[in-house]
Amino acid sequence: MKLQALKSLFVVEMKKLIRHPVNLFLNLLFPALLTIVFIFTFSDPELGMSINSVVPGLVVYAVIFLIMTVAQSFSSERLLLRRLNTTPMTSTEFIGSQILSNMVTAMLQVIVVFTLAYLLGFRPESGVISILIALPVTAIFALSSVGFGLITATVSKRPETGTGLSFLFILPQMFFGTFIPVSSSTQNIAQLVPSHYLFEGLQLIFQGSWTSNQLFFDLAVISTVSVLTILLGILLFDRYGNI
Repeated sequence: MKLQALKSLFVVEMKKLIRHPVNLFLNLLFPALLTIVFIFTFSDPELGMSINSVVPGLVVYAVIFLIMTVAQSFSSERLLLRRLNTTPMTSTEFIGSQILSNMVTAMLQVIVVFTLAYLLGFRPESGVISILIALPVTAIFALSSVGFGLITATVSKRPETGTGLSFLFILPQMFFGTFIPVSSSTQNIAQLVPSHYLFEGLQLIFQGSWTSNQLFFDLAVISTVSVLTILLGILLFDRYGNI
């Protein structure tokens, strides 16, 4: 894999984020809009929730929607991937640029969410440093979203199909892995979705429980699931996705 080719593709992908209105909305404006609406709607003591309990869920929401954008991107660029076989550039370099660009996008999303939340009154108990710690943790979790996006794109022949199928991975993580209350009957389901561990881990980070065994466990689960998911996604898409 040539670093220069990887760098060039990465720059192209980041330019797409700015130049394409749909990508700009889904990846940056949507998290911003979601943050404003959810904070004003749900951070009400009468509902038993505070702004500090809502923000970790908003971070999860923002990052899991990468599944849809990755599925759309890879589904629409099958022809480009086929053409790569006739150029010095490889599919590994293309997929690598997608992984890097989406990890950067995830961190930009987190910055957008935290900036707006802070302006609206979010104050983590452990101070601003906890936000800096949350950035790399979220970037690692973003790998799982890219992996699920690749898996979705493998069976999607068109971007529209990829959008619909991506919600098979998005919805369970939205309803069972964020600030939406989990009952005793759905607790077992919540433990099966990776977003649950990011949400719990972020809560602990913002509370200042940086040395708790539960946080180390959450980080281990996030890292393991992310690595396995991205490897599976790359394997499946490289073998079947560009047919």
